[in-house]
Amino acid sequence: MTALNAPYTVLIDQSNKKSLDVQAMDDLAEINSLPSKVVGFTEGTQSIASSAFAFTSIESALSYSTSTFKTSMSCLSDADGNLNCDRVARRLPPEEWNKNQNNVRSLEASDGITHILVKIDETANLETIRAAIEAQVSGVRALTPEQVAERTRFYWRDRTGIGFILGMGAGLGVVVGIVIVSQILYSSVSDHIKEFGTLKAMGASDWMLYGVIVEQSLWMAVMGYAPGTLLCFAISKLTASSMGIVILITPLSSLAVFGITLAMCVGSAFFAIQKVTRVDPAIVFKA
Repeated sequence: MTALNAPYTVLIDQSNKKSLDVQAMDDLAEINSLPSKVVGFTEGTQSIASSAFAFTSIESALSYSTSTFKTSMSCLSDADGNLNCDRVARRLPPEEWNKNQNNVRSLEASDGITHILVKIDETANLETIRAAIEAQVSGVRALTPEQVAERTRFYWRDRTGIGFILGMGAGLGVVVGIVIVSQILYSSVSDHIKEFGTLKAMGASDWMLYGVIVEQSLWMAVMGYAPGTLLCFAISKLTASSMGIVILITPLSSLAVFGITLAMCVGSAFFAIQKVTRVDPAIVFKA
């Protein structure tokens, strides 16, 4: 975006308007004592575990990160004539901060940059360019958007506690669901034990009775999954609009959850089936 070429201009996520105290385009915010003019808004760029993100030019970013610091280079020569240099950073007193707000600091070779976005022509071969960058520039890794997304997912899922907590919550939800469904089915069978006894006295096979219970469990799965899915879509819309956090619900993930729900409910029917297996047809004649 060409508007970011101007000093101290930023893009922020729509969900961060309130936290940064801005309402519309050209509003002013402050980042590390420096002015920040909002020239645009993004959507879906806010992380679930990080503070607000701001997109700007490299020069403006360096100015924001070093606005209250001053760096100097100290070099000493050892006995062998080798030159050893150390870069020292010190925080400036508040009375000197405004002096750094007049000009955007230029990019230097010693500045640390972690990521660079490369835009290529749509007709170019992505893998060829990626390999060429890694071959010609030492010490860097060129990644496609898909690879960046996978590395990000791997980091949050496997290298932080977030993946473990979410997985444990999902596992606990399955266990609780099995217990609740099994209790409902068991109670239903207990309340209609005479009806099952009647069917058995009329010659109904055990597999027929099992089928009735399994069918009940399947209906419970469908009736629980449908409103639950609608609720998830509503929550994802709410978090995306209010917090900028995107909860991705794909057709494949929805199908997988439906399969887990079916398996969970059918497995819960085991305890009810055990009660039907032991039912005595003579119970029909009992008071």
